[in-house]
Amino acid sequence: MHRDQLLQIKEVQGQDQYGLAVYMTWKLSYDQLGSSARVLLQLCSMLHHEEIIEDIFERASLSTEQLDDSNSQIQVTKLLIHFGKQDSTWNSLVFQQVIGEIRSYSLLEFDSKNQSYSMHPLVQHWCILALGPNRYNMQKWLLSIIALSITWQFKSEDHKYRRRVLQHITSCRDSVQLEEIGLLVAQNIALVYAEQGQWKKAEALEVLVMEKSKHLLGEEHLKTLTSVTNLAVTYRNQGKWKEAEALEVLVLEKRKHLLGEEHPDTLTSMANLAATYRNQGKWKKAETLEVLVMEKTKHLLGEEHPNIVSSMANLSTTYWKQGKWKEAEALQVLVLEKRKHLLGEEHPHTLSSMANLAATYWNQGKWKEAEALEVLVLEKTKHLLGEEHPDTLTSMANLAATYRNQGKWKEAEALEVLVMEKRKHLLGEEHPDTLSSMANLAATYRNQGKWKEAEALEVLVLEKRKHLLGEEHPDTLSSMANLAAIYWNQGKWKEAEALQVLVLEKRKHLLGEEHPYTLSSMANLVATYWNQGKWKEAEALEVLVLEKTKHLLGEEHPDTLSSMSNLAATYRNQGKWKEAEALQVLVLEKRKHLLGEEHPDTLSSMVNLAATYRNQGKWKKAEALEVLVMEKRKHLLGEEHPDTLTSMANLAATYRNQGK
Repeated sequence: MHRDQLLQIKEVQGQDQYGLAVYMTWKLSYDQLGSSARVLLQLCSMLHHEEIIEDIFERASLSTEQLDDSNSQIQVTKLLIHFGKQDSTWNSLVFQQVIGEIRSYSLLEFDSKNQSYSMHPLVQHWCILALGPNRYNMQKWLLSIIALSITWQFKSEDHKYRRRVLQHITSCRDSVQLEEIGLLVAQNIALVYAEQGQWKKAEALEVLVMEKSKHLLGEEHLKTLTSVTNLAVTYRNQGKWKEAEALEVLVLEKRKHLLGEEHPDTLTSMANLAATYRNQGKWKKAETLEVLVMEKTKHLLGEEHPNIVSSMANLSTTYWKQGKWKEAEALQVLVLEKRKHLLGEEHPHTLSSMANLAATYWNQGKWKEAEALEVLVLEKTKHLLGEEHPDTLTSMANLAATYRNQGKWKEAEALEVLVMEKRKHLLGEEHPDTLSSMANLAATYRNQGKWKEAEALEVLVLEKRKHLLGEEHPDTLSSMANLAAIYWNQGKWKEAEALQVLVLEKRKHLLGEEHPYTLSSMANLVATYWNQGKWKEAEALEVLVLEKTKHLLGEEHPDTLSSMSNLAATYRNQGKWKEAEALQVLVLEKRKHLLGEEHPDTLSSMVNLAATYRNQGKWKKAEALEVLVMEKRKHLLGEEHPDTLTSMANLAATYRNQGK
């Protein structure tokens, strides 16, 4: 029998005596409750049946915010007074008395471990039915209570609380019509969705907030502009860069007009627009804006103000994206020192600076320096925020990536499995950070030749990203590219090529032909042509990639040098030894100058040039380079690193060809 029918039965029908007995027990218990206990039970019935916490009602009672609908505010206040709200304070004893009354009839259970309450789903369903026509209003008021309990504070306990109430929002939100949701409720619930990576739900509410703000306050009101900014951030997080850029340009122009060019909010708008430019690969535009923000902030607030330090950090990120490692490192060292001085060694912003500097070390092949910083960040973050805080898990993921780049596969895998499991538990299986963890673990499997495990994870990540983010989101396209790489490594050239062509077409359409991600897709497709012996197709694409990369990033950018190296490899495979050698000598010299003699990319250039010498029978030149590479890799990576072992094998082949 359907549970609605069972719970609404009015008299004995057939032989369902048990159903009637259960119904009568709940009804008798409910009738014995006082009015306050009844109200609380009704509200709890519309929350998720587990993890019901006093904190929701306490935080709402202590909130100084007011709902924009005065009638809803009155009703919500009346409800909260039933079980603990006393003027601007909270009486926990009253709440415990009321909930104790409900528990005495076994209508709620207490979980001492989590300090929360739960309700049997059938009891919950019966209570909802008992509400009758008042159910919809109660759900709206309950959603308002949850919204009032949410603050725009960003301490560890605030993040933890917002994660905890998400399931309750989901339980009572779906039946409330979007147009019925007030301004305050919408903006606070949107914050929870955004933090949990539920971008589409956040976007729907943020559009509502923006439209209501325009209607109530006008298009140029500062709160309206804040709502537009929030929506732009959500667009950016979904990879909707054009939509984000359009909104950010609008906000920037209005804030310039209303507040002036040097107002902190105007400078924030410039910084936001720069971030969107950066995500689109518009490095020069991003850099120009960030330099401007930094200079104006220095003038207004002084060199030591936290905002100027944030401006420096943003500019260093743009340098980093352009492969300007030395400029990025210089700024990041300065930012780190200033934040240590201003905020202390354990402040989250200081730890973020350490992580950024570690990433720059990482890109320069300074693995030991990167690892040392990342271990320090991880230890401090654990101590400060706890083992399960999102920032702690990000620190673990960063350290795992450094292990991976050093060939420490087991250490990387162990950390990545831990991060993935914790994120599944804390954020859910479909949160973007959880999916990133799966993708990272798949990369480590791939590096160990565990193709089946890697493929299974990548397929899962791709399907979830398609469902959550859409087929054209940058993360979805990255998943396709990663899966293509796994096919490539297994010699499944046709499957790899089909995916790579799809990714390339979508990136051309979304980002343009000259975006770094588009050029990366071209380079990946080249590798697949290359492995199928399609040298002419490979060469044509590589020449195109090289020209566009030179134009976009300059002759000495790491990506430009990678393009030269790839083209040289194609020349080599076609027996064009002189053309290959000329390019490889050029790449090697530039990498020595830019990255240093011991950077992994410099050593790869030596290996490639040695192979070209070997193909031309220039054994002594090949041998000299291979000995140098082997010694440096032994020193940098250890004798058992896969790259060191490859170097030994290459040298052995050269000795063999010389009869040694």
